[in-house]
Amino acid sequence: MVNASDISEHMEIVGADGVHVGKVDHMDGDRIKMTRKDREHGQDSSHHHYVRLAAVASLDGGKVWLSADAANAGQLFEEEDGSPVEHE
Repeated sequence: MVNASDISEHMEIVGADGVHVGKVDHMDGDRIKMTRKDREHGQDSSHHHYVRLAAVASLDGGKVWLSADAANAGQLFEEEDGSPVEHE
């Protein structure tokens, strides 16, 4: 199990396939609050998304590795109120 205290600001979040999906803003309870802007990777959201610590498979190489690959990682994302992020 991953320890929340080992996750720090600006760590890269990657899918199980190693593809970038976001960056850590900070921990918010048992969820990672993701940065809303990540210009390096074309992300410019109007608000933050969250991912539960339970969806993190491991921490390795200074990265947060999710249990899903990047193509499916968006299904793990939540809004601030805990509801799923609506995908187009």
